[in-house]
Amino acid sequence: MIDGRAPVEVFDEIDSTILEARRRAERNELGPVWLIAKHQTAGRGRRGRAWTSHGGNLMATLLFTTDQPPQQIALLGFATGVALAETIDAIIGAGSAQLKWPNDVFINGAKASGIMLDTGTVASGTWVALAFGVNLADAPDNIDQKTICIRDLLPPDAPAPEPLAFLAALRPKLEGWSARIVGEGFEPLRTAWLQRAYGLGQEARVIQGEQTLEGRIAGLSSRGELELDTATGRRLIAAGDVFLPKVA
Repeated sequence: MIDGRAPVEVFDEIDSTILEARRRAERNELGPVWLIAKHQTAGRGRRGRAWTSHGGNLMATLLFTTDQPPQQIALLGFATGVALAETIDAIIGAGSAQLKWPNDVFINGAKASGIMLDTGTVASGTWVALAFGVNLADAPDNIDQKTICIRDLLPPDAPAPEPLAFLAALRPKLEGWSARIVGEGFEPLRTAWLQRAYGLGQEARVIQGEQTLEGRIAGLSSRGELELDTATGRRLIAAGDVFLPKVA
């Protein structure tokens, strides 16, 4: 699904790379292209939340088209998470990065990266805006959970990873996992994701609008749903916000 030859465009300042991707898609400018921001004035997070952007962090959106079905496109969120975790591990040590369902990368119990997908229909299939932010140099302190940045985990005299260098290291990993989704299905990616699952086996609270579910995180279904064991049996969660109060 992901073209390794996609060019990179860098903006000194923009409202949001994912908003720019949507604007381009609506003008039928469909890429593939990487859109990178040094600073965002209106960054977006999941469910319309603001995403705080700081200088030195990576803020990226890949705009492209695909003829793959929606179920496979949705799996790109998991592929991106695994690719980001692998890239982070190469910098700070194997096994450092974990994956919190559905779209966050965690280090030491704090959020280091978030992922979003936006899509729309075009004549050739579907346009996709795959967006993510990575706290390389600085961690925002005004969101609803603990945050961390890569720089804080390096020796005192070591510089933060440079955003474009981090992206260059990430791209082949993301492209590889994307190709495996098409060629092998979800199972290899599901296995890799579960090996890094944050909170697996722990008590969790899942908020879905006005509804709250409580249970123990049991795994990830073959469709990417969170498996939650509750007092009334196993529930498959397709969407929601997960809180793990007892995980350090």
